[in-house]
Amino acid sequence: MTFLSPLALLLAAAVAVPLVLHLLRRKTGEQVEFPALRYLLRAQREFSRTLKLRNLLLMLIRVAAVLAIALAAARPVGRMVGGGHPPTALAVVLDNSLSTSAVVAGRPVLALLKDAARQALGRASAGDRVWLVTADGRVVGGDAGAVRDAVDRTETFAGAGDLPGATARAAQLVQASGIPSRQVAVLTDGQASAWQRPVAMGGVSTTVFAPAGAPPRNRAVVRAVPEPPHWTPRGAVRASISAPDSATFRVLLGGHPVARGTAAPGAEVEVRLQPSERGWLSGSVELEPDELRGDDVRWFAAHVGPPPSVVADQSAGAFARTAVDALAQEGRVTRGNDVVIAGAEAARRPAVLFAPADPVQLGAANRALQRAGVPWRLGAERKGPAPVRGPGLDGVTATLWYALDPVAAAGGAAPADTLAHAGGDAWAVAGDGYVLVASPLQPAATDLPIRAGWLPWLGAAIADRLGGEAGAVTEAAPGAPITRPSWARELEWPDGAVRAVIEPRPRAPARAGVYFWRRGTARGSALVVNPEVAESDLSRLAVAQLQAQFAGGPVEVSSAESEWLPTVFAVGGRRALEGTLLAVAALLLITEAAVTRAPRDTAGDTD
Repeated sequence: MTFLSPLALLLAAAVAVPLVLHLLRRKTGEQVEFPALRYLLRAQREFSRTLKLRNLLLMLIRVAAVLAIALAAARPVGRMVGGGHPPTALAVVLDNSLSTSAVVAGRPVLALLKDAARQALGRASAGDRVWLVTADGRVVGGDAGAVRDAVDRTETFAGAGDLPGATARAAQLVQASGIPSRQVAVLTDGQASAWQRPVAMGGVSTTVFAPAGAPPRNRAVVRAVPEPPHWTPRGAVRASISAPDSATFRVLLGGHPVARGTAAPGAEVEVRLQPSERGWLSGSVELEPDELRGDDVRWFAAHVGPPPSVVADQSAGAFARTAVDALAQEGRVTRGNDVVIAGAEAARRPAVLFAPADPVQLGAANRALQRAGVPWRLGAERKGPAPVRGPGLDGVTATLWYALDPVAAAGGAAPADTLAHAGGDAWAVAGDGYVLVASPLQPAATDLPIRAGWLPWLGAAIADRLGGEAGAVTEAAPGAPITRPSWARELEWPDGAVRAVIEPRPRAPARAGVYFWRRGTARGSALVVNPEVAESDLSRLAVAQLQAQFAGGPVEVSSAESEWLPTVFAVGGRRALEGTLLAVAALLLITEAAVTRAPRDTAGDTD
C-alpha cells in the first residue's frame, strides 16, 4: 500500500483522545463500605465486569474510527483481494508491421499476437474503456467487443509503421480518459529496427508481450532500380539481394517474366532489357517465397519510349552543346528540335532555360518568358556562394543567381514544382513544358556544368519533365507522406482502378506496388511503394533491451503468453482506498452510538 498524502497520517495521533478519556473515567477515589450496602457487593462485582468490557469496547471502536479517518485522509492506494478490477483505461498496441507476417512454427507472428490481444480483452469488464492502436497508426476505441472485432480485422501492414509513435499515442489516450486506473499493453515481435528510440510513458503502467524464440532466416530484395529511369528503348535493372546463401530470382516487366538468374550472397545483379512495350511499365524483382513473403518482391517503374530530340541554342553556351553531344552518344537523346536548351532570352517550350549570362539581357529574358507562357520572372540579383539543394545536385554551388518571382496566370497561379533551392531562394523550377534555372550556365555563376552530376541531372530533367508523357519516378514507404504532382488529380492503382487524390500532401498507399499519376487519361509519372529495407532484418531485442525502450513508468516484459496475461488489468488491482476506509469509519461510529445507547442493567434495583 502507498499513500498519496502521507502527511495526513499525523492525524492518527488523535487516537490518544479516546485513550485519555477512558483512563480519566476510571475511579480513583477512596472506597468506603457501608454495612447497609454489603448485600449489593456481589451484584456490583458482576456488573463491574460488564461495564469494563463495554468501556474497553467503546475505546477500541473510537480508536479504530480515528485511525480509519486518518488513513482515509492520507489517500491510500493498494491492491485489493479478489480477481476483479475497478474501471480501467487500457490501450492495446498491436504490432502489425511487415516483420510480424514472418511465419514461425507454422503460423504468422501476427496471429500469435492477435490471439494474446483477444484473450487480454476477454478480461475486460463493463466499466472499462479500451482502445486498439496499430503500428500503421490506426486507432479504434470503445467497449471490449468493438476492440476485439478490430483486432480480428487487423492485417499485416506492408511497411515498418511507427511503433514508438503508436505507443506514445496509446499513453496519451489513457491519460486523457479521466479514469484513475490506466495501462498500456504492447504486443510486438520485438524487432530491433522497430524500437530505435525510447517512449515517454508519462507514468502510465506498461506491460509488454514479445514472444520468445529466434526469428527465421530471411532472404530479401533490398534494391531494384531501373537505369536510366527512361529507357529509349533499351535499359537495365540493377538489384541487390540480401540472403544467407545463393538465391534464385526473376525479373517481371509489365506483369510478364523477362529474365531469370541466381544471385550470390550480397552481390548486385544487373539485367539488360529491351521491351517491346512502350509507355510507363511496372516491374518487379522477385525471389522464391520464404518465411517472410513481404520482402521477396521489390517493385520498380520504367518509362519506355523513343529518346527525345534535343538542340542546344547558342544562347545557352558551349557547355550545353557539349552536354547534348554526350547524351546523344549515350542514346539518351537524339539531335532535333523538339526540346531546346537555351538562355531565358531565347525562351520557348519545351525547353531547359538558364538565366542570361549578360545582366543587360534580363529585360529581354523576362519578355521572352512571358511570350512563351512561362509563369516566372527573373528578379533581383543574388550573390553567394551558396550550396544548391535538390535531387541530383549534391555538391553544386551557386555564386550568382536571380530571384525567381512567380507570375499569376489567368485563372490563378500556374502549377509548378521547385526542383532546387539556393540561399533560401528557388533556384530551379519546373512546370508544363519548361525547366528554368536561376543561374547562367557558366562556371562563374554556378559550378553545375563542371560537376560530374551535370549530365545525369540534365538528362533526367529532359526525360522527366520534357519528354512528352514521361515524368518522374517517386519512391516511398507504405503510408509515408508524399507530394502530389501539381498537374495530377488521379492515381492509378496496381489493379487498374483510378482514384481521385485532392490533398497536395497525401500519404502513400499501404500496399506495396507501382502506382501511376494520371495526366488526363494517360500515365504521367510513377509512384513506387516498397517496404523499408530495415524491415527485412528480423533481429530482435532481448527482454532487458526492450524494457529499456519505455521510460517514465513501471514496465513489465514477458516472453510467454501465460505469464503476460495476468499482468493485463493488474494495474486495476491498485485502487484508491479512501472511500472504503471512510465507510469503515462511518460503520464504526454507528456501532459506537449503538453501544453507548444500549440499556444498562442497574445493580441493586428494588421494587
